[in-house]
Amino acid sequence: MNDNRNIIARLREQIPSFECVPGCHDCCGPVTTSSEEMSRLPVKTEAEHDAALNDYNCVHLGPNGCTVYGERPLICRLFGTTPKMPCPNDRRPEQMIDSKVEQQIHYYIANTRQVLV
Repeated sequence: MNDNRNIIARLREQIPSFECVPGCHDCCGPVTTSSEEMSRLPVKTEAEHDAALNDYNCVHLGPNGCTVYGERPLICRLFGTTPKMPCPNDRRPEQMIDSKVEQQIHYYIANTRQVLV
């Protein structure tokens, strides 16, 4: 898992950031993430997961947006940084993500055990 931790850290550093609309959660929904990334997030009850899924939301979505924004999974970090996953509010970084980095992220996601957040 330590190797995955290093891979995640390296990929995170290469994802451009941008300012979201405060409180927005238009791109938040149920997502899958690696076990390594999941281990960094607060544990939620089965009832909390069920309630979030019933509303097609992420279990870590709070009234003011993402409650785990600093530790959000790679897939969440991609939203708005690539034309394939545009921000519904037309927000974006000055420079979009490098296509090779995006491919590396999708490769990591496809080759690690994924769990539902």
